[in-house]
Amino acid sequence: MKVTFLGHAAFHIEGKGASVLIDPFITYNPLAPCKVDDFMRINYILISHGHSDHLGDAIHLGKKTSATVIANAEIAGFLKHKYDLNTHAMHIGGSYNFPFGRVKLTAALHGSGIDYEGETLYGGNPHGFLLEIDGRKLYHAGDTGLTRDMELLAEEQIDLALLPIGGNFTMDIHDAAKAVRLIRPQMVVPMHYNTFPVIQADPIEFISLVNGAANVQILKPGEYIEISKIA
Repeated sequence: MKVTFLGHAAFHIEGKGASVLIDPFITYNPLAPCKVDDFMRINYILISHGHSDHLGDAIHLGKKTSATVIANAEIAGFLKHKYDLNTHAMHIGGSYNFPFGRVKLTAALHGSGIDYEGETLYGGNPHGFLLEIDGRKLYHAGDTGLTRDMELLAEEQIDLALLPIGGNFTMDIHDAAKAVRLIRPQMVVPMHYNTFPVIQADPIEFISLVNGAANVQILKPGEYIEISKIA
């Protein structure tokens, strides 16, 4: 499984039969190393919550590619009703076997309002994703603060955790380091930092705070790792 960082909280996941985008904030993402039309052959889009820097280009991509959007029931319903996208609705704690692998929605502490025609619509509960693809487990935390629920994830033996470190809207580097000790993943990639001035963070300091509890891999936007190569 190949995991490419697209800046902010956006990732492209590729595996056997899978081309998956998570939180595809590309067009207005100042760190994005790509254009939205670079992803015309995707089959699934995962949305962690309704904020514009996570819903991102999902509508454009859903229309162009006919990809199935996986999200909570409120966001999935909004996208189906307003834009006639292919959607699969889920909720926190629920899991489902898709052709590419298994998806489970995990708890996140955040908001989820959807900006629509000058209004903020109810976007349901924010969440993260636990993915099983090609025999490996990946956890995308979404936007979240530190929570004891993360302790339950240690039982999952997660290969790769994608954790926000930028503070202000999510965990900062100190709480994210605590999260690593709760989750106990093999490898961690920090995300959701340095996109905007209010979420500036030093990933090198994050490595120091993790202090060997996991292998921290800093990816620049456009860089990738192969999970099968995690030692």
